[in-house]
Amino acid sequence: MRALITGGGGQLASDLEALLGDDARAYTHAQLDITDPAALDRAFSRVRPEVVFNCAAFHNLDVCEAEPDRAWEVNARAVRDLAARGAKLVHLSTNYVFDGHREAPYGEDDLPAPRSIYALTKLAGEHAALAYGQGALVVRAAGLYGLHGSASKGGNFVQRMLTRASEGQPIKMVADQHLQPTFTADLAGALIDAVDRGAQGIVHLAAEGACSWHEFTVAIMELSGLDVDVEPVATTVAPGGVDRPLNGVLARGRTDALGLPRLRPWRAALQDYLARSEHTLAEAVRVRSGR
Repeated sequence: MRALITGGGGQLASDLEALLGDDARAYTHAQLDITDPAALDRAFSRVRPEVVFNCAAFHNLDVCEAEPDRAWEVNARAVRDLAARGAKLVHLSTNYVFDGHREAPYGEDDLPAPRSIYALTKLAGEHAALAYGQGALVVRAAGLYGLHGSASKGGNFVQRMLTRASEGQPIKMVADQHLQPTFTADLAGALIDAVDRGAQGIVHLAAEGACSWHEFTVAIMELSGLDVDVEPVATTVAPGGVDRPLNGVLARGRTDALGLPRLRPWRAALQDYLARSEHTLAEAVRVRSGR
């Protein structure tokens, strides 16, 4: 497939580009501002894509609250412009579109209830993709981490936890927020497979199984061979703070009905990531010991 990938250089976009090879062109934000229609015209003219993978997003929750106009511009209006250009749009969304107030996982047909500007604008982006894009595919995912890190957050979650451990910092992690940590290498393969199978509409693609952020952090340390205490704590939201869903677990009833393969269990994927990542036990031990 001839593909254009937005959000180039990020975790998921980098994995998509690697899998698609010469058939894909990934654009970083510096190369392509998706909120600029003229820039989109130029990119589409060069690539003439059959498929657009929209991995670009304004996703720092606190910054979205402070800059709502920019969040709407990137997460909703730009999605409309991408969808209306004729190529099949694969738009990445989030489990944050649900409020997380119930215990059961959320299916594709459950009613969203966003609780932040980020979540609200991502939900609007879903509607824009489906309303303006012929055969568009909206993919909700959760807890992404990949080999290329996340520059806007100082590295992905796994890297940040290993850095804290290597520096001997105490680690406290919320034990009442649940999700499916998902390796972007697995998600990228699943996205390409979904396009090959002609999937459209809303699907949920996330790692098998679920855990709390605390359980995920403990697994990171265990699989890295590090003896580090991780203190479980409860979620607290300061006045005016951003509300994160306590239950961000996604069910995949519609996704299964479409015959899309399941992703690996989250712990197996994490083990694979750690084996392939630069953040190995040897590096953590070296930094921690000062050698």
